[in-house]
Amino acid sequence: MKLASLFHRKPAPVQTYDHETLEPVIRCSICNGEQVAGFRNKQTGHFEEIALIKSDQDLTAFMDRYGITETIKRIY
Repeated sequence: MKLASLFHRKPAPVQTYDHETLEPVIRCSICNGEQVAGFRNKQTGHFEEIALIKSDQDLTAFMDRYGITETIKRIY
């Protein structure tokens, strides 16, 4: 067994969400600049937090995890 194979990470499988009722958004705080990625229910407006966004890599990881290719809307 090769040593390099011990540390190789498999890509995370793409998770799904209901495109009909949920939309991906980033909730931004006006006070402290905190950004949280998640999904907002289109009918009720309820926001479900999924990931804290501290850098561009965090946002890219969130988009890759759910297969999001379009621009994500920001809400305040």
